[in-house]
Amino acid sequence: MIWGIDLLILLLVVICAIATITIKDLLSATIIFGVYSFLMCLLWAEMGAVDVAFTEATVGAGVSTILFIGTILHTSRRSKD
Repeated sequence: MIWGIDLLILLLVVICAIATITIKDLLSATIIFGVYSFLMCLLWAEMGAVDVAFTEATVGAGVSTILFIGTILHTSRRSKD
């Protein structure tokens, strides 16, 4: 394990998590959530849990992000703020 890379990825994960819950635009939050899932995939792979990393990449970063974006695109805004 390379501790510097692990700490950098962990710092980016925390930044993405905070950005996801503080951003007001749903599409931007969804994209940042996809980046969060991909960074978690890298973290799992770095720790040696390749099966968990593969599952996180396919379900977390792939399918969930696409479903969230599709849902957002099919909704309409109530207000113009």
